[in-house]
Amino acid sequence: MDQSDMKDYFDAVAPHRLKWKKRNKYYHSLLEKYYQHLIPEGKKVIELGCGTGELLAAVKPSYGVGIDFSKNMIELAKKQFPDLEFFVMDIEQLSMNQKFDYIIISDLLCSLHDVQVAIGKLHLISHPKTRIIISNYNYLWEPVLRTGEKLGIKAKQPAANWLSSMDIENILELENFEIIGIKRKILCPKFVPFISAFLNIVIANLPLLNRLNLVNFIIAREKEFVKTDASVSIVIPARNEKGNIEDAVIRIPCFGTSQEIIFIEGNSSDGTYDEMLRVKEKYFNKNIIVMKQSAIGKGNAVREAFDIATGQILMILDADLTVPPEDLPKFYYALINNKADFVNGCRLVYPMEKQAMRFLNLAANKFFSLLFSYLLSQRLKDTLCGTKVLYSEDYVEIKSNRHYFGDFDPFGDFDLLFGAAKLNLKIVDVIIRYKERQYGTTQISRFKHGWLLFRMSLFAARKLKFF
Repeated sequence: MDQSDMKDYFDAVAPHRLKWKKRNKYYHSLLEKYYQHLIPEGKKVIELGCGTGELLAAVKPSYGVGIDFSKNMIELAKKQFPDLEFFVMDIEQLSMNQKFDYIIISDLLCSLHDVQVAIGKLHLISHPKTRIIISNYNYLWEPVLRTGEKLGIKAKQPAANWLSSMDIENILELENFEIIGIKRKILCPKFVPFISAFLNIVIANLPLLNRLNLVNFIIAREKEFVKTDASVSIVIPARNEKGNIEDAVIRIPCFGTSQEIIFIEGNSSDGTYDEMLRVKEKYFNKNIIVMKQSAIGKGNAVREAFDIATGQILMILDADLTVPPEDLPKFYYALINNKADFVNGCRLVYPMEKQAMRFLNLAANKFFSLLFSYLLSQRLKDTLCGTKVLYSEDYVEIKSNRHYFGDFDPFGDFDLLFGAAKLNLKIVDVIIRYKERQYGTTQISRFKHGWLLFRMSLFAARKLKFF
């Protein structure tokens, strides 16, 4: 079937579209729920191949545009959703130059004449922070869906392109896009009391078994990016770290257009706060800020320091200096060279100094890295490294969406990682050599804090996977 025949087909089936959507209401409600989970409310969103517009309306955009090459589909969409904009347009001949925060491509690739041409057109409507969300059917389901069409329980479709996730990744790569993550959902597209909920919430989210799910959600972003230097705020939370304060200032290299170092002290008993003030006065040529946190916990300290930070890039450096300050430029350049939106330190590759990390801590780190890679649908090798770097504008969004998870993390690491994953930020590890601390003692309680971290992981699993 050529492109004109395809257009005629969809024009003809437009009057029956709503009937089929009602007949498959459960599937479409699941699809809308997953898109609502992936796209925060109030964003500029465009849907390519929008049909009659229900999915676009469901994500509640601040400005929403739908495009479809079927005139009859667009007429129905305009009647249903007058507050959204709809245009008759062939995706493969896209001529818009507006930029959007999110681009939805739902069940569309199977109907395109030239998928690569269509993907290439996305540069016209995307900016470096745009997220492209592509949902497509799992190839394993082809015989099931074809059988459903013959039995009349699924709307008939013309001959389809069946693209695997690898096929889509290859096309994205050819057109200078890259995949951030793949989420696999919907094991049971028909409503069966109790059974469908169990299959879609529990079984569909289990490793390996999720390969059987009906829909792959592929999240991608632009690869091309103009490098620009940025100002940096380096936050150093410290409690009983008096002997490390001056070393931190001396050892931080020069990078970025400007730097500010924010020391935030948390109820120390060894004179850490007075040492911060002394160092600030001694190194008056550096932009050093000293403050006390209002509550307890590293998470609180980081948040209060981030709230006053003025840098375009925010960095966390633990005051124990087990992550060498000399490695901070690696994190900076990974960010400004667009290798990542969020950079996470990784201590688990190079050999460690003898007392740098105890065995149980190492085992827990490896366990949580596997768990987080599964939860976030992105590979992470060391989730508990204190050094994390991101753009301040992304942190503002993480903060504004914090209500989704709640204020549940006293350490701050999980709060940032979960928030970054919820916003579909690309997370990348930077490998560092983990050093033995030279002053003070660790403030981590292996069993107490390990149990708390595990509870937080279960909480996040319910929010990110089993919802």
